[in-house]
Amino acid sequence: MANSDQLKRRTFLTAGSAAGLMLPALADTRDRAEWPQLRPSTIHVLYIGRSGATTNAAGKTVQYLTWGQDEITKMNEHLAGLAKRLGDVRFVGGETIPPADAGQVASRAAGADGLLLVWLSGHGGDYATLEKLNFGLDKPAVSFFQPFSGHGWMWHQQWKERKVLLLSTTDRGELDEAVSLLRVPALMKQTRILAIDGPRGTAAACSPGLVKSKLGADLVTIKNQQVLEIAGSIDRKAAEEEAENYWIKPAIGILEPTREEIIDSARYYLAVKRLMVEEKAQGVCSTACMGTPRGCLTFSKLNDLGLVGACEGDIDSTLTMLLFAHAFRAPGFISDPVVDESRNALVHFHCTSFTRRADGTRMPYLIRNQTDSGGGVALQVHWQTGEPVTMAKLVNLDTMLAVPGKITETGNSPLACRTQFTQSVRDARHLFLNWGAGAIVPPGKPGDLAQYAGAMPMLHRAVFYGDHLRGVKRLGSIMGYRTIEEDVPAS
Repeated sequence: MANSDQLKRRTFLTAGSAAGLMLPALADTRDRAEWPQLRPSTIHVLYIGRSGATTNAAGKTVQYLTWGQDEITKMNEHLAGLAKRLGDVRFVGGETIPPADAGQVASRAAGADGLLLVWLSGHGGDYATLEKLNFGLDKPAVSFFQPFSGHGWMWHQQWKERKVLLLSTTDRGELDEAVSLLRVPALMKQTRILAIDGPRGTAAACSPGLVKSKLGADLVTIKNQQVLEIAGSIDRKAAEEEAENYWIKPAIGILEPTREEIIDSARYYLAVKRLMVEEKAQGVCSTACMGTPRGCLTFSKLNDLGLVGACEGDIDSTLTMLLFAHAFRAPGFISDPVVDESRNALVHFHCTSFTRRADGTRMPYLIRNQTDSGGGVALQVHWQTGEPVTMAKLVNLDTMLAVPGKITETGNSPLACRTQFTQSVRDARHLFLNWGAGAIVPPGKPGDLAQYAGAMPMLHRAVFYGDHLRGVKRLGSIMGYRTIEEDVPAS
């Protein structure tokens, strides 16, 4: 068995491939190559319980509630294929406990980013061993229990408050999703965020120490003047090429901005890009985005690349978009939403939408000015009606607000920011009266928004293509946050 375990470990070690940016399919090759790569997440796989046939009280050989050695072989092959598909995960380990010694396995697993526990058998289960092995290492984990793997599933509820995603399913697609989520803590630990002129948001999210301890990311404040100085050194020809090739040629039209304003915005993007590459950053938020030039195009391009750019210094939305980028490979759009009870809907609008979807295609867009200021360069992006979307925001580092729905229509109101679309919700009346769900402004408190970092933490939400509600909840099991569905009453 020792030789078999060593063979499994060697097999797993060669299964993963080098990681690229969070969204490799979204970026132009030239841009993508300049950002530093993130190392793959390492997941230690453990098989729990005996494998193969046993002898019952009558002396007969039976396979009762026990998966055989062939299940381990099939699972190893499945995980090797998953590592190839994800591209940024490595599976190691592969021991079976018993007969492997839990103490020795714990020593080998100490360097891994996470654990994947695959159940083969067990009635009560060796939970003292698992407590020592898994929770003693204090690592995020996925516990994959297939029906007919013993009766021990009934005890798994004792772990639901830990950073463990518990699964009991025959669907290996759910296992694949869980492994994708298990990558996130390691990727967040490699994530660096630049806050231009400081972050804004909930108190916990604005604390570099708390962001580091709870999510693993580094939060660094820089001055906008530093960005402007770099922008002044950007070659005009490079800015013209960026403006022409990435924005002007693909646009379906240009209304208010001049060509020179678009070039200035492209120059600002190139400056932010240079700084992010030098600082090895994957995200940026800016409280100086309403200056000259404005940051709208910069943030749109960064989100197109699978990185994160956030307006108005919104650090809560920045962290939300980073989690979604790592977990679901989905770019996000910061919205200023309003509720329309008459249509049981939520209307989203803002000026910094991404244009490139996860499959690499670009949505149609007009180049406009910014609505409320009447200046600068922004985008009016046409989102696809009928598509599922998820609105979300992580606040105070411990609560994810989430609302799923579908895009029912796009808009062009002069009263709102340029990109506009309507999302269905389940109960608009409840959403209107439950906005924030007490997670940002406690119920019954006076409306002095200054003590809650102003209006933005309550107002802004991030919107993503796809129904990610289940994934958001399951990611919370791994990252340690709770999820509140704002548009349905709590059960």
